[in-house]
Amino acid sequence: MRNIIAGTAGHIDHGKTALVRALTGIETDRLAEEKRRGISIDLGFAHLELGGLRIGFVDVPGHERFVKNMLAGAQGIDMVLFVVAADESIKPQTREHFDICRLLGVRAGVVALTKVDLTDPELLELARLEVEEFVRGSFLEGAPVVKVSAVTGQGLDELRREIARVAAGVSEKDASQHFRLPVDRAFSMRGFGTVVTGTLAAGSVTLEQEVELHPSRKRLRVRGIQVHGAAVARAVAGQRTALNVAGVEALEIGRGTTLAAAGLFHPSRQLDCRFELLGSAKPLKNRAPVHFHVGTAEVEAQARLLDGRAALQPGTETWVRFLLREPVLALPGDRFIVRMFSPVVTIGGGTVLDIDGPLRIRPEEADRRFHILAHGSAADRVSLVVAETPAGAGFSQLIARCGLSVVQLEAAAGDPRLVWIRAPHPWLCDRRWFNGILARIRDTLSEFHRRNPLAPGMSKEELRSRELAAAPPFLLDALLGASKEIAAEGEIVRLAAHRLALKQDESEALARIEELFLGAGLAVPSLGEALGKSGVEPARARSLLQILLREKKLVRVNEDLVFHSTAIGALRRLVAAHKGERFAVGTFKDWAGVSRKYAIPLLEYLDRERVTRREGDQRLAL
Repeated sequence: MRNIIAGTAGHIDHGKTALVRALTGIETDRLAEEKRRGISIDLGFAHLELGGLRIGFVDVPGHERFVKNMLAGAQGIDMVLFVVAADESIKPQTREHFDICRLLGVRAGVVALTKVDLTDPELLELARLEVEEFVRGSFLEGAPVVKVSAVTGQGLDELRREIARVAAGVSEKDASQHFRLPVDRAFSMRGFGTVVTGTLAAGSVTLEQEVELHPSRKRLRVRGIQVHGAAVARAVAGQRTALNVAGVEALEIGRGTTLAAAGLFHPSRQLDCRFELLGSAKPLKNRAPVHFHVGTAEVEAQARLLDGRAALQPGTETWVRFLLREPVLALPGDRFIVRMFSPVVTIGGGTVLDIDGPLRIRPEEADRRFHILAHGSAADRVSLVVAETPAGAGFSQLIARCGLSVVQLEAAAGDPRLVWIRAPHPWLCDRRWFNGILARIRDTLSEFHRRNPLAPGMSKEELRSRELAAAPPFLLDALLGASKEIAAEGEIVRLAAHRLALKQDESEALARIEELFLGAGLAVPSLGEALGKSGVEPARARSLLQILLREKKLVRVNEDLVFHSTAIGALRRLVAAHKGERFAVGTFKDWAGVSRKYAIPLLEYLDRERVTRREGDQRLAL
């Protein structure tokens, strides 16, 4: 069954709640004050099944004082039931609600001309003509106008048919995206705990799923799910949903918060947007304070015009950065509404483009950048964000920045402007940056080899701290693996073409050092003595020693003792001849013909190499 959310819109006392009650049999006014005063103050909810459609109605208040409540419900609707009383026709909140629906991107609806039982035929026809004139050129042009009475039932069957017909052509919300539920109500129910309700904006949610509450980032567990009053195991985008959640008190959660997939999103205080100022509004000055409505949240904000102008004129659009007093969870593509501080009236709205843009954007760059974010392909948007992010970005970061699913990101990642690093977790880099940093690494290694001709290469840690200090550690490995001109051997990095080129005196000194250790057997000289006999300066001699150690001609047993590999190999074979025997240090000294000065370090080395195992004062030959 397809799920469509229909929101009511219209002036106070034009019969929105009575009409929903007549259509569905459900009373949406639940507050005692609403029943006492006979007006809707807060959001009300009802549902109606029409064939293969389930229509969820969000009934909104029409009074000007409660437009902010109306906005919390209107943000999630797919179509509008636009209500105009035949005896009063178009009124102030009719116009404001209409502007709000248009700014929120509502593209379909049905017009209900109500209270026809109280209107004479001539006035009724005049009201119909006024409505058709009012919606001309808008998304409601050509929409069915149905004359109804919630009291007598006139026109209700026709209205249900028209609602079903229009709803059949409306696209459902995307259940393939990541789960998001803007909360419009939260309360505590005895025996269950905290319950939240809202229109599921995207994705799906299942029992026992871990979700995250924004902006607090608190992790919660879903204990129960209801859709239109019936318990279910899973709710999907487009359904009016109630969740019983564990891990939070009802006072900690409320209208304006959002439940979302855990670990993916982050709230923001800075939203870059495409903004339209209504023709009926006054000019909007740069840095003007406003009320910003997105999802079910309302926050105070400051409007920064990014195109360099001092004020935005009525009936025009531009790029605006809204700096919010409190963080909200929003994604690119989300629609929003802006209202003035005084008087508190709707002045415009638009679409969120970025939630974490650069702190400074030159006016001459703003148009190019935001045109890509507003109209570019997924690959265009991802490429822009990645190019602006030092060392690239991971998929989780890009999901929040670009408002894309993993499948959409993977498709965009194949763009030639990007380099896709798949392990240890998906990461995207700008190809020009990637190639540029590779060139810098090659230059750095070339300079290192020039200054240190006897060194095998530069340590990874030194290279990383010099060229990629702000990047994740795995990025250097990805860069090194992408170049055939660079070789990585353990923790050492060198140019693949680099070869040791010893001078004649260095070659002779290398041979002397090796010969000295080879002839000494297990009674080796101290390092200082051996290097002193090399015939070259101490620093070069130590570099030559490192060459012999790297080539495994020499073996370092501890900081002070180095042996030739042939002597160590002979010692291994000697111990292996006593496999299974237990022996003391004195016995080992006799086997090896060494003093205690050498015996203890050699036995500790054999223990580390698992040739022997210490057991108390003895050792076991393994």
